[in-house]
Amino acid sequence: MTETWDVRRAGPADAERRVLMIPGGMCTTEFYAEIMAEPALAELELTAVTMPGFGPTRAPADVTMDNYAQLLAGRAAEARSDVVVGHSLGANVAIEMAAAGLFTGPLVLLSPTFSRGDEATFLAVMDVLGRVPVLGSLVWSGMLKLLPKAMKKDMARSLPPERAQALAEVLGSNDPATCRRIVRRYYEYLDRHRALVTRLCASGVPAWVVRGDHDEIGLTDAERDELVACPHIRMVTVPDAGHLLLVEQPARVAEVVLAASRSL
Repeated sequence: MTETWDVRRAGPADAERRVLMIPGGMCTTEFYAEIMAEPALAELELTAVTMPGFGPTRAPADVTMDNYAQLLAGRAAEARSDVVVGHSLGANVAIEMAAAGLFTGPLVLLSPTFSRGDEATFLAVMDVLGRVPVLGSLVWSGMLKLLPKAMKKDMARSLPPERAQALAEVLGSNDPATCRRIVRRYYEYLDRHRALVTRLCASGVPAWVVRGDHDEIGLTDAERDELVACPHIRMVTVPDAGHLLLVEQPARVAEVVLAASRSL
């Protein structure tokens, strides 16, 4: 099975700096539309790439985080990217790219997960139920039918109704079996690398860890202390934002992306 790609581009092709943007799980490049339209980033060439398997794309046979890191590092090299931005699961792929020595430029990590306990409870439940024959398929199918309505209601608090509807439809377009497979491998990755802050810091790659002030993804005191102590990691808290800070506060996130690009 060969993966397929969903790519969105913005900015001048002859830009001095180039940025690769990786959406989160069950998201597509549509989730970067607001950031890519920010005037502050007009000087950069921006390329957003959906992780194969989400939205309308076809997943690779190997959906491990290691393989996704290889695939996205290939896209970064092809686009001659100087900076990689990742959101949620996409941020964890970016961490793995750095840890594996596949990308050495600055990272902007939007709401990454640093340990199994930090992850959203519902996703852990979905992973457990997803491992049960027959039941797992039914649970994932049901969740993807209910998710768009729930997310639309949540996003409508900070977005125009039509925009919330469009993003909700993206979430609902995912294939249940593929999501089930990817999430299983994702939790195996979290169990294998129990100290992702240490792994990120040891990579030596400069990184901005950006979180909303009411992010649903957890961060332990020990993880926060280690991030603050790491000399090449900067912590940024975005006011009035949760896990979807890239669509809730795109201007603030764009400022961080610009700062990362100008740090080179």
